[in-house]
Amino acid sequence: MSDFISDFILKAQELDAADELAALRGKFVLDTVSDPADLEDLADLSGHAGDGAGAGVYLDGNSLGALPAAVPAHVDDVVRRQWGSLRIRSWDESGWWTAPERIGDRIAPLVGAAAGQIVVGDSTSVNVFKALVAAVRMAGDGRDGRDGRDGRDEILVDATTFPTDGYIAGSAARMTGCSLRPVTPAEVPEALSDRTAAVLLNHVDYRTGRLHDLPGLTAAVHEAGAYAVWDLCHSAGALPVGLDEYGVDLAVGCTYKYLNGGPGSPAYLYVRRELQPRFDSPLPGWNSHAEPFGMRPEYTPAPGALRGRVGTPDILSMLALEAALEVWDGVTIESVRAKSLALTDFFLECVAAYVPEGRVESLTPAAHAERGSQVALRCPDAGDVMKRLIENGVVGDFRHPDVLRFGFTPLYVGFGDVERAGRVLGDVLLS
Repeated sequence: MSDFISDFILKAQELDAADELAALRGKFVLDTVSDPADLEDLADLSGHAGDGAGAGVYLDGNSLGALPAAVPAHVDDVVRRQWGSLRIRSWDESGWWTAPERIGDRIAPLVGAAAGQIVVGDSTSVNVFKALVAAVRMAGDGRDGRDGRDGRDEILVDATTFPTDGYIAGSAARMTGCSLRPVTPAEVPEALSDRTAAVLLNHVDYRTGRLHDLPGLTAAVHEAGAYAVWDLCHSAGALPVGLDEYGVDLAVGCTYKYLNGGPGSPAYLYVRRELQPRFDSPLPGWNSHAEPFGMRPEYTPAPGALRGRVGTPDILSMLALEAALEVWDGVTIESVRAKSLALTDFFLECVAAYVPEGRVESLTPAAHAERGSQVALRCPDAGDVMKRLIENGVVGDFRHPDVLRFGFTPLYVGFGDVERAGRVLGDVLLS
């Protein structure tokens, strides 16, 4: 092994030894190298990238988080005892009925929200629809203290958003009689006007990992008299959000990325406490009725965040998520953010050292204030490169047409993983 590689391996070992979150790695089911010292045995990987003996590096937690080790036993109990034995009694005795709010309160500290403002259920897409339509309705109900409520007939949407958010925004605009105007987050302040009803933005760009200015943009939206709706899919569980602190009106997010809730785990909806009495969901259901078992033909919304519910909760996936969130006990989002930045800094350092000059271009901002918890590299043959990386034990993902994405989940990704990923990327691009 060259001294050059040895220096980076040594640095990874030192960083892992000082990592205050390192013990959390053992709470996940992983096939990665668990001890940085084991990298010595993989030193001949350079030029022989397929010799990892089954060990791997998982850097795709920004698409699907790893399995928390406590989840299988909990799900087994839910299926065998709660469903299999208690059956219908579990709605009360096992707490099924209150799960959407209870789990919402577990998520709340991770996004900077007080209890009673988040309800879990449905998909991100469904919750985006609820939030955006409700925002437009609030913009026109004349019951806000803001000026100029009349004539607000325009929705601004992040032009760089994940496609589904754009589709949903278009449908919400048609349904509410609004026009839809796609703009980049940087263009939002200038695009706002007395016509703006609501603005749908992403906290972190899913392609590049760019972190947008939630405090500043929210303030600009409010100054214009409109409502801010934030998509937190790529930030919740990776960095502080500050929903309450910055006065965000409505927010949505998934739970299967950095929150590790499992494939298709239910999303969540945040409704700021002051707005809850006016939250008029376009999808009222019996679960959001003030008297859900009254079976009344007239709809009366439940108080608080409960009015964000719709139908019967998806209990199996919801309770798997609840078990997954136990890994956060005693963990602060600030410590996670500090490690996230250190991981991505080290990865960019490794890429600069191991990858041939000019072979890739980082799309992820260098400035910490503008970086989420992923690194996106532009590479002309990115699709083929990612296939080869996965074959050689480094799992990231590819975004059309030329982007390699690497997500860094601080709860289980170590600095040894990062060094190995950079080294294997260099090997692949040299071969």
